[in-house]
Amino acid sequence: MQVIVRETKLESGKEAAQDGAAVIRAALAERGQATIIVATGASQFEVLAALVAEPEIDWSKVTCFHLDEYAGMSIEHPASFRKYLKERFVDQLPTPPAAFHYIDAEVDCQGECDRLGALIQNEQVDVAFIGIGENGHLAFNDPPADFETESPYLVVDLDEACRQQQQGEGWFATLDDVPKQAISMSVNRILKAGLIVCTVPDERKAAAVQKAVEGPVSPKLPASILQQHGSTRLYLDEPAASLLNQ
Repeated sequence: MQVIVRETKLESGKEAAQDGAAVIRAALAERGQATIIVATGASQFEVLAALVAEPEIDWSKVTCFHLDEYAGMSIEHPASFRKYLKERFVDQLPTPPAAFHYIDAEVDCQGECDRLGALIQNEQVDVAFIGIGENGHLAFNDPPADFETESPYLVVDLDEACRQQQQGEGWFATLDDVPKQAISMSVNRILKAGLIVCTVPDERKAAAVQKAVEGPVSPKLPASILQQHGSTRLYLDEPAASLLNQ
């Protein structure tokens, strides 16, 4: 895991986007197509804003997969990740992507996992743009995360810390409004990406960052598994990096 610290979240997000964009261009030049995974949440605001502005990417040849979504979530809800990705990413691109595989969690969730799993199963994912939660989760794989399953998508239970984070970030009015389940890309599927660009701003995530980078690899801190991925670049602002010893 390569750790890159920049002074502000704007700087770290912009550099993360540049890093991922370079790999997308290389894949397009080599294979004529590229596949990426796109995350949501407050940590991705700067990344996605910079990524859609990156030049010389033929998005019509880029296939995108959605990382996670709340179970039962309407696309009209302000916290909908489908809504977030459509408005902040897809609608901002200069040309539509080859495909954007949204997670529709308003249907049968296990059936949706199966549908998306079949679509991504044989895909060569070039870049996964992800973040880390305050509880150390990857996507919605809360602790203790399943490091073993080969299923690309799972129905998962959200723990209290995760749900409190979602309320704290302003996505929901009360904790009771936060769903208790979600569809999430599995840890193993995320780790199959050629490059993982993980962007984590803000002091509130400093403890999770420190454990992910310097602690033991454990399902109790899901992001720690990134230590075992050969091409992970962790972009931090100074507050998020404040507890690191290096």
